[in-house]
Amino acid sequence: MLIQFNFKNFKSFREEATLDMTATRITENTNHVVEIGGERLLPAAAIYGANASGKSNVVEAFRFMRTYVVNSFAYGDKDGDRNSQVRKPRRKPFLFDGHSISIESVFEVYFIDSSDEHYKTINYGFCIDDSVVTEEWLNIKAKTAKNFKKIFHREGKIDIDFSGIAERAKENIKISLSDESLIVSLGAKLQIPILKKVRDWFANLEFANYGDSGEDFFWSMSIPDGFATNATIQNDVVSYLSTFDQSIKGFEVKKIPGDNDSTDRYKIYAIHDTANGKRVKIPLEEESAGTLKMFALYPSLNHVMRNGTVFVVDELDSKLHPLLVRNLIQSFSNPKVNKNHAQIVFTTHDPWQLDNGSLRRDEIWMAEKSDDSTSSLYSLADFEDESGTKIRKDENYEKNYLVGKYGGIPSLKSIDMLGEAE
Repeated sequence: MLIQFNFKNFKSFREEATLDMTATRITENTNHVVEIGGERLLPAAAIYGANASGKSNVVEAFRFMRTYVVNSFAYGDKDGDRNSQVRKPRRKPFLFDGHSISIESVFEVYFIDSSDEHYKTINYGFCIDDSVVTEEWLNIKAKTAKNFKKIFHREGKIDIDFSGIAERAKENIKISLSDESLIVSLGAKLQIPILKKVRDWFANLEFANYGDSGEDFFWSMSIPDGFATNATIQNDVVSYLSTFDQSIKGFEVKKIPGDNDSTDRYKIYAIHDTANGKRVKIPLEEESAGTLKMFALYPSLNHVMRNGTVFVVDELDSKLHPLLVRNLIQSFSNPKVNKNHAQIVFTTHDPWQLDNGSLRRDEIWMAEKSDDSTSSLYSLADFEDESGTKIRKDENYEKNYLVGKYGGIPSLKSIDMLGEAE
Protein backbone atom coordinates (compact mmCIF):
# COMPACT_ATOMS: atom_id res chain seq x y z
CA MET A 1 0.00 0.00 0.00
CA LEU A 2 1.07 3.55 -0.72
CA ILE A 3 1.98 5.46 2.43
CA GLN A 4 3.19 8.75 1.00
CA PHE A 5 4.11 10.39 -2.29
CA ASN A 6 6.37 13.46 -2.23
CA PHE A 7 7.49 15.61 -5.15
CA LYS A 8 9.08 18.99 -5.76
CA ASN A 9 9.67 21.35 -8.67
CA PHE A 10 7.24 19.74 -11.07
CA LYS A 11 4.96 21.96 -13.17
CA SER A 12 3.00 24.27 -10.83
CA PHE A 13 4.47 22.73 -7.65
CA ARG A 14 7.67 24.64 -6.95
CA GLU A 15 7.93 23.65 -3.29
CA GLU A 16 7.63 20.13 -1.92
CA ALA A 17 4.13 18.64 -1.98
CA THR A 18 3.01 15.58 -0.04
CA LEU A 19 0.09 13.24 -0.64
CA ASP A 20 -0.16 11.27 2.61
CA MET A 21 -2.32 8.14 2.77
CA THR A 22 -1.72 7.75 6.52
CA ALA A 23 -4.88 7.87 8.61
CA THR A 24 -5.12 10.60 11.23
CA ARG A 25 -6.81 10.07 14.60
CA ILE A 26 -10.18 11.47 13.50
CA THR A 27 -13.18 9.36 14.42
CA GLU A 28 -15.40 9.21 11.34
CA ASN A 29 -15.47 6.13 9.10
CA THR A 30 -12.98 4.20 11.21
CA ASN A 31 -13.75 1.12 9.08
CA HIS A 32 -11.80 2.78 6.24
CA VAL A 33 -8.52 2.45 8.15
CA VAL A 34 -6.28 -0.47 7.20
CA GLU A 35 -3.68 -1.48 9.78
CA ILE A 36 -0.78 -3.12 8.00
CA GLY A 37 2.97 -3.25 8.56
CA GLY A 38 2.71 -1.02 11.62
CA GLU A 39 0.96 1.69 9.61
CA ARG A 40 -2.64 2.97 9.62
CA LEU A 41 -3.47 3.62 5.97
CA LEU A 42 -6.41 4.84 3.91
CA PRO A 43 -7.89 3.32 0.75
CA ALA A 44 -8.75 6.56 -1.03
CA ALA A 45 -7.62 10.13 -1.67
CA ALA A 46 -9.88 12.57 -3.53
CA ILE A 47 -8.16 15.71 -4.85
CA TYR A 48 -10.32 18.81 -5.41
CA GLY A 49 -9.36 22.11 -6.92
CA ALA A 50 -10.25 24.76 -9.44
CA ASN A 51 -9.26 24.42 -13.08
CA ALA A 52 -5.52 25.09 -13.36
CA SER A 53 -5.10 24.71 -9.59
CA GLY A 54 -2.59 21.88 -9.97
CA LYS A 55 -4.67 18.84 -9.00
CA SER A 56 -3.96 17.08 -12.30
CA ASN A 57 -0.27 17.87 -11.82
CA VAL A 58 -0.25 15.62 -8.74
CA VAL A 59 -1.38 12.73 -10.94
CA GLU A 60 1.07 13.70 -13.67
CA ALA A 61 3.99 13.86 -11.22
CA PHE A 62 3.22 10.37 -9.92
CA ARG A 63 2.86 9.08 -13.47
CA PHE A 64 6.17 10.67 -14.46
CA MET A 65 7.90 8.91 -11.57
CA ARG A 66 6.40 5.56 -12.58
CA THR A 67 7.44 5.97 -16.21
CA TYR A 68 10.99 6.90 -15.25
CA VAL A 69 11.35 3.97 -12.84
CA VAL A 70 9.97 1.39 -15.26
CA ASN A 71 11.83 2.50 -18.40
CA SER A 72 14.99 4.36 -17.45
CA PHE A 73 17.29 1.35 -17.87
CA ALA A 74 17.07 2.13 -21.62
CA TYR A 75 17.57 5.91 -21.41
CA GLY A 76 20.76 7.09 -22.98
CA ASP A 77 21.31 3.82 -24.84
CA LYS A 78 22.91 4.86 -28.13
CA ASP A 79 23.52 1.32 -29.39
CA GLY A 80 21.49 -0.49 -31.97
CA ASP A 81 18.58 0.72 -34.01
CA ARG A 82 17.64 4.32 -33.20
CA ASN A 83 13.98 3.47 -33.52
CA SER A 84 14.28 0.89 -30.76
CA GLN A 85 15.39 3.42 -28.16
CA VAL A 86 12.94 4.20 -25.36
CA ARG A 87 12.04 7.88 -25.35
CA LYS A 88 12.89 9.61 -22.07
CA PRO A 89 9.97 11.65 -20.68
CA ARG A 90 10.56 15.38 -20.56
CA ARG A 91 11.05 16.86 -17.12
CA LYS A 92 8.60 19.69 -16.38
CA PRO A 93 10.00 22.04 -13.73
CA PHE A 94 8.28 25.16 -12.40
CA LEU A 95 8.71 27.90 -15.03
CA PHE A 96 7.35 31.11 -13.48
CA ASP A 97 10.29 32.30 -11.40
CA GLY A 98 13.19 32.18 -13.87
CA HIS A 99 15.48 29.92 -11.82
CA SER A 100 13.56 26.73 -10.92
CA ILE A 101 14.22 25.43 -14.42
CA SER A 102 17.87 24.97 -13.43
CA ILE A 103 17.00 23.25 -10.14
CA GLU A 104 16.51 19.49 -9.88
CA SER A 105 13.08 17.89 -9.54
CA VAL A 106 12.47 15.45 -6.69
CA PHE A 107 10.22 12.36 -6.54
CA GLU A 108 9.86 10.05 -3.53
CA VAL A 109 7.51 7.34 -2.22
CA TYR A 110 6.98 5.34 0.93
CA PHE A 111 5.01 2.12 0.56
CA ILE A 112 4.34 -1.17 2.31
CA ASP A 113 5.69 -4.26 0.62
CA SER A 114 2.86 -6.74 1.13
CA SER A 115 4.34 -9.44 -1.10
CA ASP A 116 5.29 -11.40 2.00
CA GLU A 117 4.20 -11.56 5.63
CA HIS A 118 7.01 -9.29 6.88
CA TYR A 119 5.33 -6.14 5.50
CA LYS A 120 8.48 -4.10 5.07
CA THR A 121 8.28 -0.33 4.59
CA ILE A 122 10.17 0.83 1.50
CA ASN A 123 11.40 4.38 0.95
CA TYR A 124 12.58 5.14 -2.57
CA GLY A 125 13.27 8.35 -4.44
CA PHE A 126 15.40 10.22 -6.94
CA CYS A 127 16.32 13.70 -8.13
CA ILE A 128 16.84 14.63 -11.78
CA ASP A 129 17.62 17.64 -13.85
CA ASP A 130 17.24 17.93 -17.62
CA SER A 131 20.28 15.77 -18.31
CA VAL A 132 21.12 13.35 -15.49
CA VAL A 133 20.03 11.60 -12.33
CA THR A 134 21.62 13.73 -9.60
CA GLU A 135 20.61 11.60 -6.61
CA GLU A 136 18.84 8.29 -5.90
CA TRP A 137 18.18 6.33 -2.72
CA LEU A 138 16.55 3.17 -1.42
CA ASN A 139 15.92 2.38 2.25
CA ILE A 140 13.96 -0.47 3.85
CA LYS A 141 12.53 -0.84 7.35
CA ALA A 142 11.30 -4.12 8.80
CA LYS A 143 7.91 -4.15 10.48
CA THR A 144 9.47 -4.46 13.94
CA ALA A 145 12.45 -2.15 13.33
CA LYS A 146 12.72 1.48 14.46
CA ASN A 147 15.05 2.71 11.74
CA PHE A 148 15.48 2.30 8.00
CA LYS A 149 18.34 0.25 6.57
CA LYS A 150 20.21 1.77 3.63
CA ILE A 151 20.21 -0.37 0.49
CA PHE A 152 21.97 2.22 -1.63
CA HIS A 153 22.50 5.95 -1.95
CA ARG A 154 23.76 7.59 -5.10
CA GLU A 155 24.96 11.07 -5.92
CA GLY A 156 25.57 11.29 -9.64
CA LYS A 157 26.99 8.28 -11.44
CA ILE A 158 30.22 7.78 -9.53
CA ASP A 159 29.57 8.46 -5.83
CA ILE A 160 27.43 5.41 -4.91
CA ASP A 161 27.06 3.70 -1.53
CA PHE A 162 25.95 0.10 -2.18
CA SER A 163 25.70 -0.90 1.49
CA GLY A 164 22.77 -3.27 0.99
CA ILE A 165 23.66 -4.73 -2.42
CA ALA A 166 25.61 -7.96 -2.93
CA GLU A 167 29.16 -7.50 -4.22
CA ARG A 168 28.59 -9.25 -7.54
CA ALA A 169 25.47 -7.21 -8.26
CA LYS A 170 27.37 -3.99 -7.53
CA GLU A 171 29.82 -4.59 -10.33
CA ASN A 172 27.09 -5.44 -12.85
CA ILE A 173 25.28 -2.20 -12.02
CA LYS A 174 28.43 -0.05 -12.21
CA ILE A 175 29.32 -1.41 -15.65
CA SER A 176 25.89 -0.72 -17.17
CA LEU A 177 24.75 2.42 -15.33
CA SER A 178 24.32 5.60 -17.39
CA ASP A 179 23.87 9.19 -16.24
CA GLU A 180 20.19 9.08 -17.22
CA SER A 181 19.19 5.69 -15.84
CA LEU A 182 18.06 4.73 -12.34
CA ILE A 183 19.75 2.01 -10.31
CA VAL A 184 16.34 0.52 -9.48
CA SER A 185 15.37 0.33 -13.14
CA LEU A 186 18.70 -1.15 -14.25
CA GLY A 187 18.92 -3.48 -11.25
CA ALA A 188 15.47 -4.87 -11.98
CA LYS A 189 16.57 -5.56 -15.56
CA LEU A 190 19.55 -7.41 -14.10
CA GLN A 191 17.16 -9.49 -11.91
CA ILE A 192 18.47 -8.19 -8.58
CA PRO A 193 15.58 -9.20 -6.24
CA ILE A 194 15.21 -6.15 -4.01
CA LEU A 195 15.48 -3.73 -6.94
CA LYS A 196 13.07 -5.77 -9.04
CA LYS A 197 10.60 -5.68 -6.14
CA VAL A 198 10.63 -1.88 -6.15
CA ARG A 199 10.41 -1.64 -9.96
CA ASP A 200 7.52 -4.13 -10.00
CA TRP A 201 5.58 -2.08 -7.44
CA PHE A 202 5.70 0.89 -9.81
CA ALA A 203 4.93 -1.26 -12.85
CA ASN A 204 1.74 -2.51 -11.20
CA LEU A 205 0.35 0.98 -10.64
CA GLU A 206 -2.60 1.83 -12.87
CA PHE A 207 -3.19 5.27 -14.38
CA ALA A 208 -6.04 6.76 -16.39
CA ASN A 209 -6.64 10.33 -17.52
CA TYR A 210 -10.25 11.04 -18.45
CA GLY A 211 -9.48 14.71 -18.84
CA ASP A 212 -7.40 13.94 -21.92
CA SER A 213 -9.67 13.44 -24.92
CA GLY A 214 -7.12 11.28 -26.76
CA GLU A 215 -6.50 9.01 -23.80
CA ASP A 216 -10.22 8.96 -23.02
CA PHE A 217 -10.93 7.71 -26.56
CA PHE A 218 -8.20 5.08 -26.24
CA TRP A 219 -9.66 3.72 -23.03
CA SER A 220 -13.20 3.73 -24.44
CA MET A 221 -12.03 1.53 -27.35
CA SER A 222 -10.01 -0.93 -25.28
CA ILE A 223 -11.29 -4.30 -24.09
CA PRO A 224 -10.13 -6.46 -21.18
CA ASP A 225 -7.46 -9.07 -21.89
CA GLY A 226 -9.08 -12.32 -22.94
CA PHE A 227 -12.55 -10.76 -23.19
CA ALA A 228 -13.07 -11.63 -26.86
CA THR A 229 -12.64 -15.38 -26.39
CA ASN A 230 -13.21 -16.12 -22.70
CA ALA A 231 -16.83 -16.51 -21.57
CA THR A 232 -15.84 -16.37 -17.90
CA ILE A 233 -14.30 -12.92 -18.34
CA GLN A 234 -17.39 -11.76 -20.24
CA ASN A 235 -19.61 -12.96 -17.39
CA ASP A 236 -17.39 -11.15 -14.88
CA VAL A 237 -17.83 -7.93 -16.87
CA VAL A 238 -21.61 -8.46 -16.97
CA SER A 239 -21.65 -8.88 -13.18
CA TYR A 240 -19.55 -5.72 -12.81
CA LEU A 241 -21.78 -3.66 -15.13
CA SER A 242 -24.91 -4.91 -13.37
CA THR A 243 -23.96 -2.75 -10.39
CA PHE A 244 -25.43 0.19 -12.32
CA ASP A 245 -27.16 -1.27 -15.42
CA GLN A 246 -29.05 -4.50 -14.84
CA SER A 247 -30.41 -4.64 -18.39
CA ILE A 248 -27.07 -5.88 -19.80
CA LYS A 249 -27.24 -9.68 -19.72
CA GLY A 250 -24.27 -10.65 -21.82
CA PHE A 251 -22.10 -9.96 -24.84
CA GLU A 252 -21.72 -11.25 -28.34
CA VAL A 253 -18.29 -10.99 -29.94
CA LYS A 254 -17.73 -11.26 -33.67
CA LYS A 255 -14.23 -11.57 -35.05
CA ILE A 256 -13.28 -9.31 -37.93
CA PRO A 257 -10.32 -10.92 -39.70
CA GLY A 258 -7.43 -8.60 -40.34
CA ASP A 259 -4.85 -8.57 -43.07
CA ASN A 260 -1.92 -10.94 -42.91
CA ASP A 261 0.21 -8.43 -41.06
CA SER A 262 -2.45 -6.96 -38.79
CA THR A 263 -4.03 -8.13 -35.57
CA ASP A 264 -7.59 -9.38 -35.44
CA ARG A 265 -10.33 -6.93 -34.58
CA TYR A 266 -13.62 -7.63 -32.86
CA LYS A 267 -17.14 -6.27 -33.04
CA ILE A 268 -18.76 -6.35 -29.60
CA TYR A 269 -22.50 -6.26 -28.96
CA ALA A 270 -24.12 -5.78 -25.55
CA ILE A 271 -27.19 -7.99 -25.07
CA HIS A 272 -30.05 -6.23 -23.28
CA ASP A 273 -33.35 -7.39 -21.84
CA THR A 274 -36.35 -5.38 -22.99
CA ALA A 275 -39.62 -4.60 -21.23
CA ASN A 276 -41.52 -7.15 -23.37
CA GLY A 277 -39.17 -9.96 -22.39
CA LYS A 278 -37.16 -9.98 -25.61
CA ARG A 279 -33.44 -9.43 -26.00
CA VAL A 280 -31.73 -6.99 -28.33
CA LYS A 281 -28.12 -6.54 -29.41
CA ILE A 282 -26.60 -3.07 -29.28
CA PRO A 283 -23.12 -2.36 -30.66
CA LEU A 284 -20.90 -1.52 -27.73
CA GLU A 285 -19.82 1.78 -29.28
CA GLU A 286 -23.47 2.91 -29.23
CA GLU A 287 -23.82 2.46 -25.48
CA SER A 288 -23.88 5.56 -23.29
CA ALA A 289 -20.67 7.42 -22.50
CA GLY A 290 -21.02 6.35 -18.87
CA THR A 291 -21.35 2.67 -19.78
CA LEU A 292 -18.33 2.91 -22.11
CA LYS A 293 -16.30 4.54 -19.36
CA MET A 294 -17.26 1.86 -16.83
CA PHE A 295 -16.39 -0.79 -19.41
CA ALA A 296 -13.01 0.90 -19.91
CA LEU A 297 -12.43 1.12 -16.15
CA TYR A 298 -12.93 -2.62 -15.65
CA PRO A 299 -9.41 -3.86 -16.53
CA SER A 300 -7.71 -1.38 -14.21
CA LEU A 301 -10.18 -1.89 -11.38
CA ASN A 302 -9.89 -5.65 -11.73
CA HIS A 303 -6.09 -5.46 -11.72
CA VAL A 304 -5.74 -3.26 -8.63
CA MET A 305 -8.38 -5.16 -6.65
CA ARG A 306 -6.78 -8.52 -7.39
CA ASN A 307 -3.21 -7.33 -6.80
CA GLY A 308 -3.68 -4.77 -4.04
CA THR A 309 -2.09 -1.93 -5.99
CA VAL A 310 -2.94 1.75 -6.57
CA PHE A 311 -5.30 3.18 -9.20
CA VAL A 312 -4.55 6.83 -10.02
CA VAL A 313 -7.30 8.54 -12.04
CA ASP A 314 -7.60 12.07 -13.36
CA GLU A 315 -11.23 13.27 -13.51
CA LEU A 316 -12.86 10.12 -12.19
CA ASP A 317 -16.30 11.76 -12.24
CA SER A 318 -16.21 12.58 -15.96
CA LYS A 319 -19.34 11.11 -17.64
CA LEU A 320 -20.38 9.29 -14.45
CA HIS A 321 -23.39 9.88 -12.20
CA PRO A 322 -22.43 10.97 -8.65
CA LEU A 323 -24.07 7.85 -7.19
CA LEU A 324 -21.96 5.66 -9.44
CA VAL A 325 -18.81 7.53 -8.39
CA ARG A 326 -19.79 7.01 -4.76
CA ASN A 327 -20.25 3.31 -5.42
CA LEU A 328 -16.76 3.12 -6.91
CA ILE A 329 -15.21 4.93 -3.94
CA GLN A 330 -17.05 2.76 -1.43
CA SER A 331 -15.82 -0.41 -3.12
CA PHE A 332 -12.30 0.57 -2.04
CA SER A 333 -13.46 1.32 1.50
CA ASN A 334 -15.34 -1.97 1.87
CA PRO A 335 -13.01 -4.64 3.34
CA LYS A 336 -15.34 -7.42 2.12
CA VAL A 337 -14.85 -6.22 -1.47
CA ASN A 338 -11.33 -4.80 -1.25
CA LYS A 339 -9.69 -7.83 0.35
CA ASN A 340 -6.18 -7.05 -0.91
CA HIS A 341 -6.05 -3.41 0.25
CA ALA A 342 -6.12 -1.69 -3.13
CA GLN A 343 -6.14 2.12 -3.13
CA ILE A 344 -7.55 4.81 -5.38
CA VAL A 345 -6.20 8.34 -5.84
CA PHE A 346 -8.35 10.56 -8.04
CA THR A 347 -9.09 14.13 -9.02
CA THR A 348 -12.65 15.35 -9.23
CA HIS A 349 -14.93 18.38 -9.48
CA ASP A 350 -17.90 16.58 -7.91
CA PRO A 351 -18.72 18.40 -4.63
CA TRP A 352 -21.48 15.93 -3.73
CA GLN A 353 -18.84 13.36 -2.74
CA LEU A 354 -17.81 15.69 0.08
CA ASP A 355 -20.98 15.24 2.10
CA ASN A 356 -22.31 11.78 1.37
CA GLY A 357 -20.27 9.90 3.94
CA SER A 358 -18.00 8.23 1.38
CA LEU A 359 -14.84 10.02 2.48
CA ARG A 360 -13.10 10.98 5.70
CA ARG A 361 -11.59 14.42 6.16
CA ASP A 362 -8.10 12.96 5.71
CA GLU A 363 -9.22 11.38 2.41
CA ILE A 364 -10.22 14.79 1.00
CA TRP A 365 -7.43 16.91 -0.47
CA MET A 366 -7.35 20.41 -1.95
CA ALA A 367 -5.05 21.79 -4.62
CA GLU A 368 -4.74 25.57 -4.45
CA LYS A 369 -2.81 27.97 -6.68
CA SER A 370 -1.37 31.17 -5.20
CA ASP A 371 -0.94 34.57 -6.86
CA ASP A 372 2.65 33.66 -7.76
CA SER A 373 1.36 30.65 -9.78
CA THR A 374 2.64 28.07 -7.27
CA SER A 375 0.37 25.22 -6.21
CA SER A 376 0.01 23.69 -2.77
CA LEU A 377 -1.67 20.48 -1.57
CA TYR A 378 -3.39 19.94 1.78
CA SER A 379 -6.04 17.70 3.34
CA LEU A 380 -9.18 18.81 5.13
CA ALA A 381 -7.90 17.06 8.26
CA ASP A 382 -4.94 19.47 8.34
CA PHE A 383 -6.75 22.59 7.16
CA GLU A 384 -7.12 25.50 9.57
CA ASP A 385 -9.11 28.68 8.98
CA GLU A 386 -7.75 32.18 9.58
CA SER A 387 -8.42 31.87 13.31
CA GLY A 388 -6.48 28.61 13.54
CA THR A 389 -9.62 26.47 13.94
CA LYS A 390 -9.68 23.03 12.34
CA ILE A 391 -12.65 21.61 10.44
CA ARG A 392 -15.23 19.75 12.53
CA LYS A 393 -16.65 16.45 11.37
CA ASP A 394 -20.22 17.81 11.59
CA GLU A 395 -19.58 20.65 9.13
CA ASN A 396 -21.28 20.80 5.75
CA TYR A 397 -18.18 20.15 3.65
CA GLU A 398 -19.93 20.59 0.31
CA LYS A 399 -21.45 23.97 1.21
CA ASN A 400 -18.29 25.31 2.80
CA TYR A 401 -16.18 24.17 -0.15
CA LEU A 402 -18.44 25.87 -2.70
CA VAL A 403 -18.37 29.18 -0.78
CA GLY A 404 -14.58 29.04 -0.68
CA LYS A 405 -13.96 28.27 2.99
CA TYR A 406 -11.42 25.55 2.19
CA GLY A 407 -9.91 27.09 -0.94
CA GLY A 408 -9.59 25.07 -4.13
CA ILE A 409 -12.30 26.94 -6.08
CA PRO A 410 -12.04 29.34 -9.04
CA SER A 411 -12.27 33.11 -8.71
CA LEU A 412 -15.08 34.01 -11.11
CA LYS A 413 -16.21 37.02 -13.08
CA SER A 414 -19.22 37.42 -15.34
CA ILE A 415 -18.84 35.93 -18.82
CA ASP A 416 -19.54 38.96 -21.01
CA MET A 417 -19.40 37.85 -24.66
CA LEU A 418 -20.52 41.24 -25.97
CA GLY A 419 -18.38 43.39 -23.68
CA GLU A 420 -21.37 45.43 -22.54
CA ALA A 421 -21.50 44.55 -18.84
CA GLU A 422 -20.80 47.36 -16.40
